[in-house]
Amino acid sequence: MMTNLEGKVAIVTGSSRGIGAATAERLAADGATVVVNYVASEAKAGAVVERIEQAGGKAIAIQADMGDWPQAQMLIEKAAKEFGRLDILVNNAVQTVGREPLEDISEEFTRQQFAVNVLGPIAAIQAAAPLFPVEGGRIINISSCVTVYPLPWSTVYVATKAGLEAATRALAAELGPRNITVNAIGVGFTATDLIGTNTKEQDDALIARTPLGRIGQPADIADAISLLASSDARWITGQLVLATGGIVP
Repeated sequence: MMTNLEGKVAIVTGSSRGIGAATAERLAADGATVVVNYVASEAKAGAVVERIEQAGGKAIAIQADMGDWPQAQMLIEKAAKEFGRLDILVNNAVQTVGREPLEDISEEFTRQQFAVNVLGPIAAIQAAAPLFPVEGGRIINISSCVTVYPLPWSTVYVATKAGLEAATRALAAELGPRNITVNAIGVGFTATDLIGTNTKEQDDALIARTPLGRIGQPADIADAISLLASSDARWITGQLVLATGGIVP
């Protein structure tokens, strides 16, 4: 069942592929006008826009590096100027995780991870908050189940996502009086580029830990985001919603 987002404008950062693309397409199917954000994959972002338009929706693509504070804010301002309003912000852009043994962690790597995964969302929210209508809006930050079930060799990535979750709770308290909800989704293992190089044995091990018996799909996460973006989630804020298929350590 589709959520009614008719008349709403949504920005989905990092939405040229994977969870972001699925989210952009789902929110457009729900009736929202969607801004598809990308850094370098212009062709992929254009393909997402084309799929949305072919399905009868409305979308545009805007380039911005979410690891750069001015660009992150420019994205928000440009989108709001284009459509005259902003109702939903999904902070999905991510500096992807890789194996990072403690002895290999560098300052440059750490700064880049925090720039995209923590500072970018904060910059975007700072620019977006004044633009939401008086009736409020929705901010959804994409986190990871690794903050609950941490993996070895992922110290910096886990730290960034834990920081994003803490910021989510603080911003929910700050923006609540303006009827803006702020939530995070803790994404489980999902069939995207992040696990695209897994072996069958690795996938089987993940499936064995997942009560629902499969690897998650981008659409599974997009559907959860759609719920939090809807009026049905008006009483949910400051929460970490785990969309993991019930995975256990």
